[in-house]
Amino acid sequence: MSTHTNTHKDTDTQGTFRRIAIVTGANRGLGRSTALRLADEGIDLILTYRSHEDEAAAVVAEATAAGRTAHALRLDTADTAAFADFADEVRRLLKESWGREDFDFLVNNAGSAVTEPFLQATEEGFDTMLGVHFKGVYFLTQKLVPLLADGGRIVNLSTGLTRFTSDGLSAYASMKGAVEVFTRYLAKELGPRGITANTVAPGPIGTDFAGGFMRDDEGVRAALAAQAALGRVGEPDDIGGTIAALLSGRTGWVTGQRIEASGGTFL
Repeated sequence: MSTHTNTHKDTDTQGTFRRIAIVTGANRGLGRSTALRLADEGIDLILTYRSHEDEAAAVVAEATAAGRTAHALRLDTADTAAFADFADEVRRLLKESWGREDFDFLVNNAGSAVTEPFLQATEEGFDTMLGVHFKGVYFLTQKLVPLLADGGRIVNLSTGLTRFTSDGLSAYASMKGAVEVFTRYLAKELGPRGITANTVAPGPIGTDFAGGFMRDDEGVRAALAAQAALGRVGEPDDIGGTIAALLSGRTGWVTGQRIEASGGTFL
């Protein structure tokens, strides 16, 4: 069901066409930063959350304060059986709030982490990572691409861990590697419609990922900062800004690419 909405017409008071982005997992962390950065740049929003509805409502309130139309929809991105109904809900919102049958940008951000050393890894943890980070992204995108406007853009979140390694994250990083391959295929298959598809691969970022150790543990932050050319741990706005740049009107010739935003970690 849709919650927390603020409705405007499809054009603003100057008659400018209203662009619309769907951002998954936008109630916190990188998704929240991305959604609010897009709102600041004049883009309307459909954001998703799996839990913490109050956080999603707060993001919608901030987007509304910036003059945007924003809707929050609950979605478990590992529950592929729910994707058809979700697409129907998106279709309804597009018609009722914007008078449109399509949207412009898809950001597949939602995710979680299971930290298990390879020799102790479980099928349960592996399947969780598979469902959230690859199978969910694959089939949710399949359901939403028919609603994506020609000339639209897709950004899938990957990780710096597909280039460098960290203990206990082999399953997570492997799924992100699959997403990078999938994204290149998207770029090829959707290219005739003028749709671009790219991945953004964050390095260490101070969020609640994996329990928030990169945000809260000063010793960890200092060690990670020492490994980065720019000498610090990234913050959510570093990634939100990168994604917004890829969705801007100035990057339409970039497609099928992996853009690492890691501050030069392990160069």
